[in-house]
Amino acid sequence: MNLPELPATSWLSKARHRAWLDAEGQRLLAFARAARVEQGFAALDERGNLPADACAELIHTTRMTHCFALAHIQGLPGHAHLVDHGIAALCGALRDEVHGGWFADARRSGDKSAYLHAFVALAASSARVAQRPGAEALLAEAIAVLEGHFWSEEEGTLRESFSRNWTQEEAYRGANSNMHGVEAFLALADVTGDALWLQRALRIAERLIHAHAVASGHVVVEHFDRHWQPLPEYNADNRADPFRPYGSTPGHSFEWARLLLHLEAALLRAGLVAPDWLLTDARGLFASASRAAWQADGTPGLVYSLDWQARPVVRARLHWVQAEAIAAAAALLRRTGEADYERWYRQFWEFAARHFIDLQGGSWHHELDSDNRPAGSIWAGKPDLYHAYQAVLLPNLSLAPSLASALAAL
Repeated sequence: MNLPELPATSWLSKARHRAWLDAEGQRLLAFARAARVEQGFAALDERGNLPADACAELIHTTRMTHCFALAHIQGLPGHAHLVDHGIAALCGALRDEVHGGWFADARRSGDKSAYLHAFVALAASSARVAQRPGAEALLAEAIAVLEGHFWSEEEGTLRESFSRNWTQEEAYRGANSNMHGVEAFLALADVTGDALWLQRALRIAERLIHAHAVASGHVVVEHFDRHWQPLPEYNADNRADPFRPYGSTPGHSFEWARLLLHLEAALLRAGLVAPDWLLTDARGLFASASRAAWQADGTPGLVYSLDWQARPVVRARLHWVQAEAIAAAAALLRRTGEADYERWYRQFWEFAARHFIDLQGGSWHHELDSDNRPAGSIWAGKPDLYHAYQAVLLPNLSLAPSLASALAAL
């Protein structure tokens, strides 16, 4: 794939901008290191402190392990032991030694979800690229669980969740878990050398995006029954759910847009056919999300969710939505060289610098209210390194290979 040469005026071409991204990444890492607890990594409050009842959670342990592995791969000292701590937690306190798979937290609670298990695979693959001890065995186990329980060859997607002993399956299919499955599968293809993972990622994208999202005007349909029939009124009584909100979620449209471009590049890198619709749909998703979500309520910023008439539902601005918008704009800019994506890329960073980046308290505010003031009704504290950290790394990298492998190749 011949990518356009970016003009010298592009921020992606400027050494000062790349240096700024590197500095912001190190600032994020410094804040996140405090999340370590005995059994993994836990959520930090808005000041970067652990609450008295802090408990290791699978979502934070996997994401922190992934990010600290990326830092180690870059040659940033002081992160190897944190990767090792995450591996130990995933092989110990968070692992179900009886039935297999992983618990949602160190209290050993919760069902076993494809969403969280995709992050186990991502963390294991990044730790494997970082060449940390125990990563190879963890990776093999994560792959076995994904293939043995979650991947449906018949559907070409991931099943959603199961009870602890795998005997009861949730009668639901979700776009969010499958989106992160695509992310994990791209990484697995790189670390295993098996292009089967790319074919599986393409099957997921074809169903969720090229079929359902395109038919909905390039709006991601999030919720389905187990037969892949859309559930447009799902969570109508719980509209601000942090993982399964009602309506459409523009942040996921940005995230999917970027992943489609990574998938296109990965397929071509592997010598496989990359359908033209990957780029076309990435453009459509970005256009739909930016047009509908930016200033949807008359105030600058990207709203969290929209109804099916593109009206704001939850007007809060979440940091992960901003981070994914930045990363998607950078990916489309790198892929096309078009000035409109440069404009969006700058605008998204300017907004993040003004409203989300917390230079006094550290990290990023995870939520703003509709007037762009720090809030915490959906996401309390500052527990997430993953989205913001990837937003400062991805603009400096090629579209393939995946993040850890791309950093290792520098």
